[in-house]
Amino acid sequence: MASEADLRARLQRASQEHLLRFCAELAPEPRAALLAQLEALEPEALRQHCQRAAAACARRPGPPPDLAARLQPLPLERVGSASEGDPQTRRLWEEEGFHQIALNKVAVLLLAGGQGTRLGVTYPKGMYQVGLPSQKTLYQLQAERIRRVEQLAGERYGTRCTVPWYIMTSEFTLEPTAKFFKEHDFFHLDPNNVIMFEQRMLPAVSFDGRAILERKDKVAMAPDGNGGLYSALEDHQILEDMERRGVEFVHVYCVDNILVRLADPLFIGFCVLRGADCGAKVVEKAYPEEPVGVVCQVDGVPQVVEYSEISPEVAQLRAPGGGLLYNAGNICNHFFTRDFLRTVTRELEPLLQPHVAVKKVPCVDEHGNPVKPLQPNGIKMEKFVFDVLPFAKNFMAFQVLREEEFSPLKNADSADRDNPSTSRRALLAQHCRWALRAGARFLDVHGAQLPEQLRSHVPHHLSPRQLLIEATEF
Repeated sequence: MASEADLRARLQRASQEHLLRFCAELAPEPRAALLAQLEALEPEALRQHCQRAAAACARRPGPPPDLAARLQPLPLERVGSASEGDPQTRRLWEEEGFHQIALNKVAVLLLAGGQGTRLGVTYPKGMYQVGLPSQKTLYQLQAERIRRVEQLAGERYGTRCTVPWYIMTSEFTLEPTAKFFKEHDFFHLDPNNVIMFEQRMLPAVSFDGRAILERKDKVAMAPDGNGGLYSALEDHQILEDMERRGVEFVHVYCVDNILVRLADPLFIGFCVLRGADCGAKVVEKAYPEEPVGVVCQVDGVPQVVEYSEISPEVAQLRAPGGGLLYNAGNICNHFFTRDFLRTVTRELEPLLQPHVAVKKVPCVDEHGNPVKPLQPNGIKMEKFVFDVLPFAKNFMAFQVLREEEFSPLKNADSADRDNPSTSRRALLAQHCRWALRAGARFLDVHGAQLPEQLRSHVPHHLSPRQLLIEATEF
């Protein structure tokens, strides 16, 4: 380990020597922990990180002045649909997807670095239960979907197949996630096919460009965003592992979407048959001001433009058919070829521009007293997984129905949207629709048949336990 004097000199070169201001007060063990953390921070990279964060935060928010003139919706030839168009074509897409799964060429990759802070819990989001009668967590639901798609592909082609599950965690979520999976016997998946790896962490930065001390003996660190995936793939040789397994296509998704379809054969087959190196599922925006990024083109290049960057006037523009002109809402659900990911990790990752997230960062004051700020006091720099879209040689978008594939879990139930209740209702409503299409009838606790509105949603006044299924034609 470098000496304190060496570290002080390095921090001075980075203009961050304040990180040692409480070092003399520390007992040997916390002092050693602080020095070890600081030794891992390369001085020039730390200096550039802090300067970049402060400069980015100082830039005026809002749409770039010339963006509206550079925007275009995606060309129709770059968009497929899970529900519209020729049914025979969709069957071909699905068959191709199952074929690739049966050949062991498909993996899923979960972005699970975030904690459940906004949900009011201290553990990883994937461990959260939204209140289903089964009490299943997000992790369990996703594991069961992997097992099911393996089973379906195997039955079609008379083979045993595997969809490896890669799970990118952070410093905060790796240990509890690994422990949770072991306690639940990996939800009956082969542990050798569940590969967890950790993304990088970056210092949180004050508005004046100084790394923040969370405690006297610890720099405040934060995951580098879901776009940290590309550095993490290289750090942990994940693409080499995929190559050994024969994986050629990767389905990447976020942990908090309770309706996510893992290794979706329709999406995989569409992308493969269209020769895509990069793909994205999208949903139609619910209304012009909906706070989701839009998949579109900027200067003729595919890109996700954040909702905060699109002016209200542009957001409300209408296409000739009457729908929103910019209606392709991003849901962080992507297809990549392994070759494309290899190119990104080896050549393109340094070109990705970090984004600013202004946050309330626990810290210490000038006297070393702990502070839990009531207002944002720091900057976390993040990269996004979709930042690579402009580098794709053949990008394709795939529009899916929101009620079938997208219900994010972001907030506690005190919020009016994207909360445990809305997630639970979305999943139960989907299962109700599936059961009805299979010939089931739904009865209330008195034996009376529930109304036809169940075909579209679960009535809010009915709890899950008030729903009894009478199978008539299964």
